[in-house]
Amino acid sequence: MTSKEVIIENKVGLYAKPATLFVQAAARFRSDILISKEEKHANAKSLLGVLSLGIYKGNRITLTASGVDEEAAVDALSSLLSSDFTEEDLAETVRSFA
Repeated sequence: MTSKEVIIENKVGLYAKPATLFVQAAARFRSDILISKEEKHANAKSLLGVLSLGIYKGNRITLTASGVDEEAAVDALSSLLSSDFTEEDLAETVRSFA
């Protein structure tokens, strides 16, 4: 199991389009991936789960993955969470960990 804490830096947090891009990126990995905020946890591959956490700028979240590509998943997703969540950021994340 691999975990990493990340502070959300983009303006809107994980809402609407950024959450969709995050879930799309998470779905590319075979590992089980959880995203946690405080005591709440959600499947990182579930848009409704991610949105239900109410993640905003400045929030501290934890990514936890377990499986064959867990380290790559945590690295890629934490990198994406540290970006501005543009289509280019998603493409770069996918290219660097494909």
